[in-house]
Amino acid sequence: MTILEETIAAIRPADPAAVAEARAHQDRLTKPRGALGALEDVAVRLAGAAAVSPPPLPVPAALAIFAADHGVHARGVTPWPREVTLQMVGNFLAGGAVANAFAAQAGVSVTVVDVGVAADLAPAPGLTISKVAYGTADLSRGPAMTPEQAVAALEAGMAVARDLVEGGARCLITGDMGIANTTASAALICAFTGHDAAVVTGRGTGVDDETLARKVEVVREGLRANGLERGGQDGASGVSALETLAAVGGLEHAAIAGFVLAGAALRVPVILDGVIAGAAALVAAALAPEVVDHCVAGHRSAEPGHAVALDHLGLRPLVELELRLGEGTGGLLAHPLVCAAVRVMHEVATFDSAGVTDKEA
Repeated sequence: MTILEETIAAIRPADPAAVAEARAHQDRLTKPRGALGALEDVAVRLAGAAAVSPPPLPVPAALAIFAADHGVHARGVTPWPREVTLQMVGNFLAGGAVANAFAAQAGVSVTVVDVGVAADLAPAPGLTISKVAYGTADLSRGPAMTPEQAVAALEAGMAVARDLVEGGARCLITGDMGIANTTASAALICAFTGHDAAVVTGRGTGVDDETLARKVEVVREGLRANGLERGGQDGASGVSALETLAAVGGLEHAAIAGFVLAGAALRVPVILDGVIAGAAALVAAALAPEVVDHCVAGHRSAEPGHAVALDHLGLRPLVELELRLGEGTGGLLAHPLVCAAVRVMHEVATFDSAGVTDKEA
């Protein structure tokens, strides 16, 4: 089997026995049943993913920021120059981005992965060079990638996840950097959910009304050019998930999808960031539906397509702060909440052990 096939074959759904034990344990803790709301669901989700209750503490955590450029940038879908992708990689490596600040606050390591930046990067601490191509082709004119490039990017993301877990990471957080990648995200979300481009396409880095209208039309053109107008559970009718990814996705989308798949195969929870991660998770779920059991939605971004993606995946976001930065920032903010949810399972006394009277049945 290929690396992709081996990884998918290793993914297991949530363990029902661990889920049942985690729910029962939650009900025995010294608090009213359900009093911790969504945090209880997170703890149960992680128990099912790990196949043990209580689940392991999700520390240390590691953020991987996958960087790539996009040919669709030439269509004027963003006012930001393409060079910003490369410049922001340098900013991440220098520790000057918002993701770096949030990672420091949460005690999370940062790895930057060049999977498709349209320039050569010099080796540097914290940088993994896994370049598949110098950016994608213009998705509005035809396929953004070849199937071979999509697989290579998927497997690059898998390798990063494996390396981080082998290095001790017990939680993975997705990050991204790529000017024009919200356009590719919108196209992927349309293709996998069947929603219209006007519903899922947002302002990204804050474009004006004219640019937003152009962006919506470019997404529609991309779907038409690649035969993806009729979206569905597994992409457009007759088009596989891999073909859909290659047609309108970005190299970082593919790498993040591989990152998520490998995390699930290793039974390490993955905290998803914003709309780019949501689009990538749709790809991963189309390739291996059980992968969703291993994911936590860190936040819901201001991008309309992100809510659509999360609803399609059945994931409830932990944080909603109208973020639209990317980089992994929403996932980083959610990580302490995920840790708190699991720590409750390990440290809070039960009614019996604490000698506290439970509510009468």
